[in-house]
Amino acid sequence: MSCNLRCKYCQNWQISQASLEEVSYYQLSPEEVVELALKERAKSVSFTYTEPTAFYEYVYDIAKLARARGLKTSIISNGFINPEPLRELLTVLDAVKIDLKGFSDEFYHQVSSAELEPVLTSLKIVREEGVHLEIVNLVVPTLNDDPEMIRAMCQWIKANLGNDVPLHFTRFFPNYRLTHLPPTPMTTLEMARRIAQEEGLKYVYIGNVPGHAADNTYCPRCGQVLIRRLHMAILENNVVDGKCRFCGERIPGIWE
Repeated sequence: MSCNLRCKYCQNWQISQASLEEVSYYQLSPEEVVELALKERAKSVSFTYTEPTAFYEYVYDIAKLARARGLKTSIISNGFINPEPLRELLTVLDAVKIDLKGFSDEFYHQVSSAELEPVLTSLKIVREEGVHLEIVNLVVPTLNDDPEMIRAMCQWIKANLGNDVPLHFTRFFPNYRLTHLPPTPMTTLEMARRIAQEEGLKYVYIGNVPGHAADNTYCPRCGQVLIRRLHMAILENNVVDGKCRFCGERIPGIWE
C-alpha cells in the first residue's frame, strides 16, 4: 500500500492513499508470496495498483526469490525513484511499465506534486539496462490532453527510448479529487494514438476501453493482428518464438 506521489486523479486512491488502519490486508512473507504463486501455477509475479517502490525491500526480496524459482517478475511504477536503487531493482525484474503522467513540470507539480525529469531519467535507465519497458499515459481531459504536449512526449520517447517501446493511452474516469471532470472522450484517445503513430511509434494502444481495436497488438510490418485482447483476456496469440507468425517480424516482449 501507499505511494510516494499524491495524484489528484488517482484511479486506485482507496488503497494507494490509505493507511494500514483503513484497508484490509494480508501478512505474507516473501517466501509465502512465491509459494502461493507457484501453487496457483502463475507464470509471473507483478507489483501494481499501489507504488512498488514505496515498499522497495519487500518487492526486491520477492522478485529475487521468484526469479530463482523460475517465475517472471514485473512492476508498474510511477518511475519516481533514484537511479541507484532503480538499477539494483532492475537486476531482479523482467519487465517494467512506467506511468508517464504528462510531459511538463507544470503538469506534474499541479497534479502529482512531483517533477518530470526524475521519471524521464528512470525511463532511460530501464531501457539502458535492457529490461522490457512499456509506458502508460492516463489522458485526463483539460490537463494533459493537449495535442502538442502529446506530440512532444512521443518525439522524446522515440528519440531517447526507440520507436518500439509500447505506449498505452488509457482512459480517465472521474475519481478521487477530480470527480468534476468527464471521462476521456474516445476521440481524444484516438487523437493521441494517431499522433504517436505519426511520430513513428510502432506499438500504440488505447486502454481502459474493453473491446476497442487499439487494445490489440498489430505487426508493424504486415499489419496482421498478433494479439487479440478483451480487457485482460487474450483471445488470440499469433506471436511464435517472439516473431509474427505471418511475416517473421521480431516483436519486442517476453514470450517464454
